[in-house]
Amino acid sequence: MDILTEALASMRTGNPAFVRANGRAPWGLRLPPVEGAAFHVVLHGTCWLVPPPDAPPHLKPIPLNPGDVIFLRGGHGHILADHPSTPAEECKSEQFRRSAPIGSLTLGGEGAETSLLCGSYPLDQARPHPLVRRLPEVIHLPTGHGRHPELSAAVQLLGAELENPRIGSDGIVPPLIDSLLLYILRAWLDDQPPAAAQGWAAALSDSAIAPALSAMHDDPAASWTVESLAERAGLSRAAFARRFALLVGEPPVAYLTRWRMTTAARMLRESDAPLTTVAARTGYGSEFAFAKAFKREYGLAPGGYRRQSRAAWTSRDARYPPSHGHGDRRGDTDGDNEPAQHGG
Repeated sequence: MDILTEALASMRTGNPAFVRANGRAPWGLRLPPVEGAAFHVVLHGTCWLVPPPDAPPHLKPIPLNPGDVIFLRGGHGHILADHPSTPAEECKSEQFRRSAPIGSLTLGGEGAETSLLCGSYPLDQARPHPLVRRLPEVIHLPTGHGRHPELSAAVQLLGAELENPRIGSDGIVPPLIDSLLLYILRAWLDDQPPAAAQGWAAALSDSAIAPALSAMHDDPAASWTVESLAERAGLSRAAFARRFALLVGEPPVAYLTRWRMTTAARMLRESDAPLTTVAARTGYGSEFAFAKAFKREYGLAPGGYRRQSRAAWTSRDARYPPSHGHGDRRGDTDGDNEPAQHGG
C-alpha cells in the first residue's frame, strides 16, 4: 500500500456520509462542522462557497463551476449558496427525500438550478497524519478544460450514476465516493510546482526522502536507524536527518515511532490480532514494551483503546444519517430510519 493510501486509512474512524443537494435560486445552505473532512462536487450549475459570518476576514467567497471540487480538511462550518448575498439556513427534514442510489435534498426557489454531491469523511483530527495536517484548510480543484483528468473522470462517473441511476448504481456510487478522497489529494499534490513544493508535497517525490518513507511504511517492525535510512537514501547521516526534518516536519526516528503507533492503533481498531502480534508487527520485542509506548502516545492501554475505538465506530455507524447529515452511509440502503439535521 502506498504512503498516501496508508496515511488516510490510518485516520479513518468510520464510513463516509453523502447526499445530493439540489438548489434553485435563490438558495443558501448553512453547514455546521463535521467530525473529519468535508467535500463538495458541483455536478451541474454554479454556486459559491461562503465562509460563515464568524470566519477570519482573510477567507473570501469562492465561486464554483460545473465539475469543481472543494475539500475542507478540518470540516469547519461553511455556507453554500447561489450567491454570497443570499441568506443561508439549515435544511429541514421535509427538504430531504430518500432515493437510490443516495438521498437528495431540495431547497430554494424557482430560479437557475445547481446540483451538488455533498459529503464528509470521518477522520481522526486529534492525531492527523502529518501529510493531512499540513494540507491547506480549503482545497479548490477545478476540473474543467482538461485539468486533473483522473479526478474529472471520477466526477463524471459519479454524475452519470446520480443523474441516471441504473442496475448496480447502489454498489458503484459508494466506492466511487470513497476513491474520490484519494483523487482529490492526488490532484492537489500534482498541482504543487516542483520548484516551489514544500513539506509532504516535496517529500513524496524527493529522490532521497521518498524511498526512506516507503521503507518505514513497508516494514515498520524493522530495526531502522538514521544511519540505515540515510544509506537507503544515498545521503550522509547528517544530510539525511536535516532534509527529512525539513520536508516531513519531524526527525526520522520521531516519524518512525509515530508511524509504528499509528499502525498499531489501526490494527487494534480493525483486527482481533493479539497484543503480542501487534507488538511484533510494529517493532516491539515484548508486549510490555509495546503497551508502555502505546499508552504514552494515546493515553490508554492497548486493550482499552481497542474497546473504546470499536464502540465509537459502532455508535457512529449506527446513527442514520451520521453527524454529516441528510445522507447515506456506505452499505446502508434499507432506508428504515428518518433523516436528522444536515451537516457539511
